[in-house]
Amino acid sequence: MKKINPFFQKKEKIYLYDILKILNISNIKKYKNLLIKNIQNLELAEKDDITFFHSLKYKDATKVSKSNFIITTKMLSNHLPKSKIKIVVDNVLISVAKVTEYFYPSSLNDEFDSQINNIDKKKSYKNVKFGSNVILGKNVKIGKNSSIGHNSIIESNVIIGKNCSIGSNVIIKKSLIGNDVSILDGAIIGKKGFGFFPNKNKNIRYPHIGIVMIGNNVEIGTNNTIDRGSLSNTIIGNNCFLDNQVHIAHNVMIGDNCVIAGQVGIAGSTIIGNNVMIGGQSGISGHLKIGNNVRIAGGSGVIKNIPNNSKIMGYPAKDIKKFIIESK
Repeated sequence: MKKINPFFQKKEKIYLYDILKILNISNIKKYKNLLIKNIQNLELAEKDDITFFHSLKYKDATKVSKSNFIITTKMLSNHLPKSKIKIVVDNVLISVAKVTEYFYPSSLNDEFDSQINNIDKKKSYKNVKFGSNVILGKNVKIGKNSSIGHNSIIESNVIIGKNCSIGSNVIIKKSLIGNDVSILDGAIIGKKGFGFFPNKNKNIRYPHIGIVMIGNNVEIGTNNTIDRGSLSNTIIGNNCFLDNQVHIAHNVMIGDNCVIAGQVGIAGSTIIGNNVMIGGQSGISGHLKIGNNVRIAGGSGVIKNIPNNSKIMGYPAKDIKKFIIESK
C-alpha cells in the first residue's frame, strides 16, 4: 500500500511547481524540475513525498518524518526542522485535500463499481461457495474454502483470504481481508469516511485514498460499518471480534485480540492497543491513543488518551474505582 495503491490510479510525474501552483503560492519557478512521488502522512512519507503538519499533536512525528516537503501554517512552521521545505498555507487540511485529488483524480468518486466481472464463478473460484445474486468486480481474489452470501457485492481488486465467511447483503470495497474471517450480514466495509470541510455554499469533500485492512481470525458483526482511511489505512488486527452495529471511522487502527461490543463508535484516527475490551454503546473520540490491555465499561465516553492496563468507566471516562466511589 505504501508504494502502490491497488484501488486508485495515481498521476505520473507531478512536480512541486504544480502543487504550489494549485495552492496559489508565488515565486515557484525554481521548483519546476523537482519531482514529488506521492502524498502521505508524516509517519509514512518518504523523502520525495509531500506531507502535512496541521496540529501540535503531531509535533513529535515531524522530527522523524523522512519527507522534505511539508504543508503547514505560518505558526506551526516554527516547529519544523530548518532542513525541511515549508509550504505555508492558510488552511492545511483544505490544501491537502486539493493536493490529494491532484495526485489521485478519481479519489472523490465513491459511486458503485461499474466494472462488473461477468464470469462463471464456479470455474474461476472452484473452492468458493456463492449464494444467489452475488456481484464481483474485476480482479477480485477469494481464497479457497470461503463462502459469499446472497446479494453481496465484492468490488474490484478486493482480496479475501482462505476459509472466510462473507454473509448476505454485505458490501466490500477497497479492502484487503486476511484468512479465517467472518463478516456477518449487512456489513459495509471500505466506504469513504466522513471527511469534509463545512462551507456555507457547498461542503468540500476530503479524498479517501486509504484502504481497510482486516487481519486473520476476525469476526465483523451484522450491520457494522468500517470506513476506509483518508491517507493512511483503517486497520483491524488479528483475532478481533466486533459485535453488531459497530462503527469504525477512517484511519482507526485496532490492535490484536480486541473485543468490541454492540453499538460502539470509534472516531477517526484513534489508535486502539492490543487486548482491549470495549463495552456496548461506548464512544471514543478521534485522534486518541488507547493503550494495551485496557477495559472500557459499557456506555462510557472516552475523550482523552488512556494508558496501558487501565479500567475506565463513565463520561468523561475515568478510573473505574474512582467512578464507583464518586457515584455512591
